[in-house]
Amino acid sequence: MSIRIGLWLPIFGAWLRNVPDERMGWSFEYNSGVARLADELGFETLLVAELNLNDIRGHDAPVLECWTTVAALAAVTSRIRLMAAIRPGFRLPAIVAKMASNIDHISSGRFELNLVSAWWKEEMEMYTGAWLDHAERYQRSAEFVRVLKGMWAEPRFSYEGRFYRNRAAVLAPKPVQRPWPPIWAGGESEEGREMIASECDGYLMHGDTPEAVAALVTDVRSRRDRLGGPPIKFGMAAYIICRDTEREAREEYNRIIDVHADRKSYETYQAFVSGSKLRTSVTLEDYSVSNRGLRPALVGTPAQIAERLAEYERLGVGLILAQCSPMHEEVRTIGERLLPLLPGHTQAAATA
Repeated sequence: MSIRIGLWLPIFGAWLRNVPDERMGWSFEYNSGVARLADELGFETLLVAELNLNDIRGHDAPVLECWTTVAALAAVTSRIRLMAAIRPGFRLPAIVAKMASNIDHISSGRFELNLVSAWWKEEMEMYTGAWLDHAERYQRSAEFVRVLKGMWAEPRFSYEGRFYRNRAAVLAPKPVQRPWPPIWAGGESEEGREMIASECDGYLMHGDTPEAVAALVTDVRSRRDRLGGPPIKFGMAAYIICRDTEREAREEYNRIIDVHADRKSYETYQAFVSGSKLRTSVTLEDYSVSNRGLRPALVGTPAQIAERLAEYERLGVGLILAQCSPMHEEVRTIGERLLPLLPGHTQAAATA
């Protein structure tokens, strides 16, 4: 296994809560430019978050919709994999199975799914008028995945659960990827880790130290062994600051954690902390970028970052989903200077 680098797509128009102007945009034009550049340079995956409200710049700021964006990107990229987030509270699983199969065909088998059981109560109530408690959200997610797999794998699929019912449902065409497109999910609670180990193909973690990541990898692997199934894959979120010198990288790090959060950003931060069951406390400094992206300490020269990535690879992490800012400039730097240092990332792979 060699660790691969993917990207979060900046559908929010920003990543830094403490920097007013990042020289980025939320438009499809900007995001498709990032996607095409990442495709050209050999990045592994693009993750598009499903949030109907802007998690970075505040509720009333623009943000692209996830699934329509991924479908459009499938037609303008050729190699990079496309991971769409899904929040079960917004959609029915049989319909999602149909949409996902369609995108898998548009992309010639490059589609993946990130199941998010949801933490933002205000957003869910705005768009659906409903909210479930934490344990129920993961019970619903488990049923959601079972319906997806059944629709993708069986000629006619019937299901009778607490949250979903299907009667002899037909889905054609089936996805290009068999038995189905990879399903990833994240969650640190007992309910979350148990559901993921039981139902999903990959476990996505927030950024954290090697010690914390090692504990989660060991835990989820042991659950998978107990529950049965093929080996589970592991991915982690991270923010990358790649510079010519360590001093330059540290200066950029200090700039983006200079916390002067406005009211909108702080309200979103409070909603995230209160709506999640995390294994560790989250500081406002952590929240200067999302998903605890600074904790992995991917900050330094290309060689220093490659060495740090090798440490995570030894723990079992196969995919890093990175954020950086501003993305056009930083993606080019990472793609041209860091990726060639990683095993398996060759120019031939980037242009295949």
